[in-house]
Parts: sequence; C-alpha cells; structure tokens
Amino acid sequence: MNARTILITGGAGFIGSNFVYHWCETYPGDRVIVLDALTYAGNRATLNPLEETANLRFVQGDICDRPLIDRLLQEETITTVAHFAAESHVDRSILGPDAFVQTNVVGTFTLLEAFRQHWLAQDKPEHFRFLHVSTDEVYGSLDADDPAFSETTSYSPNSPYSASKAGSDHLARAYFHTYGMPTLITNCSNNYGPFHFPEKLIPLMCINILLGKPLPVYGDGQNIRDWLFVRDHCRALDCVLNQANPGETYNVGGNNEVKNIDLVNMLCDLMDELAKDLPVHPARDLITFVKDRPGHDRRYAIDATKISTELGWVPQETLETGLRKTVQWYLSHENWWQPLLSEEYQAYYQKVYA
Repeated sequence: MNARTILITGGAGFIGSNFVYHWCETYPGDRVIVLDALTYAGNRATLNPLEETANLRFVQGDICDRPLIDRLLQEETITTVAHFAAESHVDRSILGPDAFVQTNVVGTFTLLEAFRQHWLAQDKPEHFRFLHVSTDEVYGSLDADDPAFSETTSYSPNSPYSASKAGSDHLARAYFHTYGMPTLITNCSNNYGPFHFPEKLIPLMCINILLGKPLPVYGDGQNIRDWLFVRDHCRALDCVLNQANPGETYNVGGNNEVKNIDLVNMLCDLMDELAKDLPVHPARDLITFVKDRPGHDRRYAIDATKISTELGWVPQETLETGLRKTVQWYLSHENWWQPLLSEEYQAYYQKVYA
C-alpha cells in the first residue's frame, strides 16, 4: 500500500490518541497530522513519545477554523481524515450544551465541507476517505429485552450530547448521498482503556479508590452498557478505513454488556488485588449511590454482526482482560492522570456529584 497522509482530529483525546498510536505502529510509513484544540480533555503530553518521529506533526487548533482546515488539507496533501474531535461527556452536555452543538455539529460540517472542496480540487480521487467516529448513544435507550442496536436502528437521542452526535452523523451520511464524497461512519459502544480522562466512569473509579474518595454511582446502578477496549476499537476503525466501501456505516461493540454497579464492583476487586496500601479496603466500602443523571439511558447494546461478517473484525479483549490491563495502566501512570485533577476539574466534580 502506498504511503498516505492522514489527518486525525481530536488526536490528543482518549480514543483519538490511542488511534494515533495504533496507526503509527501499524503504518510507520504514513504521515500523521494530529489536530486538537487541547480543551480540558486533550493532553498533548500523551503524544510526547510519538512527536519525536519525523512522520508526525501536531497542530493545536479548532475544527471550526475553516482557514486552518483548508491550509492543512492543502499543505499536507491529506488523503484520509479520521474524525474523533468531539465534546463527548453527557454530564457536561447537560450543564452546558452550547459547546456540544458548536464542536460536534458545526465543527463536523466545517471539516466535511473543507474536505469536499479538497477532494474536488484533486479530481475526486477514489482512495480518499473521511471516517466519522460516532457513538451508540444516537440510538437512544433500550429496555431489558430489546434487541441490540443495529445499523438500521432508528435514531432517538436523549441528551444534548447524543443529539449533537446524531446531527453530525446525518451530515456525514448526507455528504456521501448528495455529493458522492467517500464518507464512512462508525457507532461504537462505551470505550475504556489507557489515556481516559478522569471524569469518565472507569478512570473515575480507579482514581477515587486510590485517593480513598467515594465512588459515585448514579441511581440504582442498574444501567447497562456494552464495554469496548479502546485498542479493539482502533483495530475496527483500521478495518473500516482500509476495507469498507464509501457510504457504509458500522456498529462497533465489545460484546460485554454489564450493569454499572457490577462494573464498579469488578473494579473495586481488581484494585484490592493489584494496588498496594489503599486508603480504604475493601474498596467496595467506598461505593455511594447518588442522584440519577437527568434522562439517563437505561441500556445500550451493540450488534456488531455487520463488521464481523463483512470485514472480519472481532474484539480480542474480554471485559476481564481489558479491565485488568486498564487498572494496571492507571496504577503505573499516576504521572499522567495526577496533573488532570485541576481546580476546574474539582469544581466540575462537585457540581455533578455534590
């Protein structure tokens, strides 16, 4: 395969940074351009080991900045876009939805339109690709006995976050059907793994256990999520970019449905086993039920049959193996997460869980 130049938006965030590592390791001959606004959830230090290589360029900037996007596409002769940049935390979208509409809808539109003009200027090359990375939350909530989300499930978003992602999905799909632009869409279940910002459930529990702080569990803890190890997700996205036909949509799930309270208990037990000198032992004593999130979706579940059948992708990690790797990573990378517990983060934490 000829060397490509790939633009990865949001590449200093959680899934984006893991994908940058995956791509650089898998395709060392490709040039990688990382664009990230470095909001609270972006951490340039995550990419420090890779910035020493000649094939990676980091650019701090906003996906809504059309002149910047145009310049990058032209300067670097971008052939592929992997679009991760998004506001992604439901709780924050409830407190302040404005940023979610601006980044997720307007930002995605800006990228699509810039890439369309770039693609047209190059006479519509067949190998160009625009991958829009989205979420299963666009489908809404499932009852206990409902079948899992498939690619044909109707959209029914229930939070400002999921509504903004639904809007960006529709734009990506429209650019294929209207203009023939080679877009691809993936909708994934909950990711977990290294480089995850502390506000999300799994790193929040790990860090609070280490600090001896309460483990806040929404409502009755019976909400169900399907958990996907982030490196498995990266392999799925690789398959989609390299094998899928333009215009296709794929659901990506980990085949790991579990109740939130059961997941927290698993994390407590792993921390008891792997961490030394915990402030509170057993860690389960820290579990505290808090007022439920407004509009909290009860269950998500992904049917990943299509990507398995058509592209041959299946997750390699079970929830047990993936959680163990994740807990071990947080235990050995305090120098990564400790600086993220800023005053702004503490104020946000109090606002959500107080």
